[in-house]
Amino acid sequence: MNEDNQLRDVFDAIADPTRRRLIRLLAEAEEIPLHELTAQFQMGRTAVSKHLTILKEAGMVLDRKVGRETRFRLNASPLREIQDWVAFYSKFWSTNMLRLNQLLEEEEE
Repeated sequence: MNEDNQLRDVFDAIADPTRRRLIRLLAEAEEIPLHELTAQFQMGRTAVSKHLTILKEAGMVLDRKVGRETRFRLNASPLREIQDWVAFYSKFWSTNMLRLNQLLEEEEE
């Protein structure tokens, strides 16, 4: 885990397609109430809330109460861990493909 002492691993949090969709919805809006998020899914409020809790535990979602309503917003900074991981392996594969191309070119000569 990173230095934020998150309760849940970011990779675990984004593993589920429903949570990835929640992240997308939250990224497209400044803040969304729970009832509007729930309307986007074919599942109940409790199920959506459980997914949001997992994202909150990973530090990716922030919430606040406005009267009786809970509103959610995205905190994308934990996604940097995923970006860094993907960038490392992207560079790894690019380097290896370049080496392979060089070897193939040498073999053709």
